[in-house]
Formats: sequence, structure tokens, C-alpha cells
Amino acid sequence: MRTVKAWAATSATAPLSATTIERRDVGPNDVLIEIAYAGICHSDIHTARSEWGQAPYPLVVGHEIAGTVAEVGSDVTRHRVGDRVGVGCLVNSCRECDACRAGKEQYCPQSIGTYNATDRDGTITQGGYSTHVVVTEDFALKIPEGLDLDVAAPLLCAGITTWSPLRRWGVGEGSKVAVVGLGGLGHMGVQLAVALGADVTVLSQSLKKQEDGLALGATDYRATSDESTFEDLAGHFDLILNTVSAQLPIKRYLGLLAPEGTLVNVGGPVEPFEVPAFSLIVGGRSLAGSNIGGIPETQEMLDFCAEQGIGAKIEVISADQVNEAWERVVASDVRYRFVIDAATI
Repeated sequence: MRTVKAWAATSATAPLSATTIERRDVGPNDVLIEIAYAGICHSDIHTARSEWGQAPYPLVVGHEIAGTVAEVGSDVTRHRVGDRVGVGCLVNSCRECDACRAGKEQYCPQSIGTYNATDRDGTITQGGYSTHVVVTEDFALKIPEGLDLDVAAPLLCAGITTWSPLRRWGVGEGSKVAVVGLGGLGHMGVQLAVALGADVTVLSQSLKKQEDGLALGATDYRATSDESTFEDLAGHFDLILNTVSAQLPIKRYLGLLAPEGTLVNVGGPVEPFEVPAFSLIVGGRSLAGSNIGGIPETQEMLDFCAEQGIGAKIEVISADQVNEAWERVVASDVRYRFVIDAATI
């Protein structure tokens, strides 16, 4: 076992604090990664505060990890010491089910999350708010040279979470896409959809971030607090990507879809939606969900971002600023992703 420094939650209400954790020894198929940067995702906060079920404590969160390979196991073939790599929301899966064979490990019934999951040895996985992590080589992604590690880190969650539905629903030249919310997920959704050739509109509560949205490539930016938005854009979009975790009047948003259009949720509100059946039946519309992406798709996304010059818009912080950063995330006071400099841990 290897002792490494980390920042952990010790209860649902206590602030994160500096500590040490144990990482397993590097096995034949493992890589040891020296973490350079760890992105802060709102999921980290929900989990650490036991808002999505009781968490085990102490718990180290973080599933947007970028760094370099420091050691490889005897049977590793995919990576070498010094390689630039990333780890996202998963660190293992069964490798045998239909989902795994299709490269969609996120839907494996035995998938193992980067933190707050039971690993194969019975221990609880600990995430990226630490100096090092050990993962099996197949779940370490290659970060292309065209991407700086700090802007690449959030792509391992925010990037793939928005990329996967854009690809699944065939977004390309001429597609009309709306992105609901311009936060950590939404700002990636806009950039990726634009790069795929779509005509993109941002739907937000206000016009506060309009300048940012247009600078990211959106051709339109509408306030959902304005009644005329739902009148002007009725029946307009092929795909609506909902990135927010707030309750939405789903019937109104479904009305913005063109015939056979789809509204995809990647944000996860706690309360259930109320969906009148005829909002779907009329126009043959669909309401769907999407959960991150598999390893092949995540690598595809990283390569695409490097080719297109796309990265997360970030604010780099030191580890001792993490509690303040969490409060700002909850208050939607970040443009658009906090990233922890692991050298300060």
C-alpha cells in the first residue's frame, strides 16, 4: 500500500480537510498516476454531503483527473511512464457484459465509480482530490498533446457527459440544438455542438451570460423567464440538451422540439418530472437521459477536443480553497469549472 495526501469529507456537514489515504500497490495491469489537476464537479458536492444517499466517511471525491503516469505494472501495454493520462467517472467494470463489449462501460451493472463505490477488493474507491491514484490501465485515457492538463481535467466528466448524447442523437451540420443552462456542463455542450456543425441556442433563466454564450459559438441566447422565448422557438429544435439539475416545466420545453425531436437530460434533479403523455405523442417527441460515456467514446471526445482546440473554461485553485469553491459552485458563481492544482495538496 502507498500513503498519499488528499482532501476528504469527514461528514455530510463538515468542511473538507487535509488527510492521507492508502492507495493499493501497482498490480500487473495497473498504472500509478501522479495527479496534476482535479476538476470540481457538482456531483462531488452532492455525494460528499450525502444528498444522493448516505456516503461512507472519510471520503475523497473527484472524477475529473489529469496527470502523468509515474509507474506501470508488469503487464501494462497501453501506457508508459511519463504519458499524459486522465481518469473520469469510472475505474473498472466487468468487461464481459453486453454493455462492456459494446464499449459502453457506464451501463455495466458492475461498473465501479472513481469514488464512493465498492472496489473489487471490498474497499471504497477514493477520488481525485489527492496526489496519486492507481487504476487499471484500460480506464486511463490518453490526453493528446494538444490539450493542456488543466483544461483537459473537466473533459473527463463535463466533456463526455455532453459529447455522448450529441453523438448518440447524430448532431452534425444543420442540426438545431438547444443547450439548457450555461454552467460546467452547458459551456462544454455549446462548444462541442458548435464544433460538430450545429446551430446552437442557449436557454438560460436570464441573459446574464449571453456574451459568454455567443463567444462560445452559440448563434442565439434566450431567457426562459421571457414568455416570448417559448412562443418564438416553438417546434424549432432537433435536440434539447438539458444540463441543469433544477425542476423544469418539461411540457413547455418539449413544445420547443421539432417533430421527432428529443429532449435529453444529463442534469439530475432530485424531484421527478411531470410529463403529460400528449406532450410526447403529439409530434412523436422523445424524453431521454444519458449517463457520461464509455471509454472508447471518452477517448474519441478527447481526441476531438485536441483537434478542434476545445477545452473547459476554468479557474485553477489551490487545495485550501476547495471549501470556498464548493460554496461558489452551489451558488452558480463559477465560469465555468474549478480545477484543483494537485501540487498544492
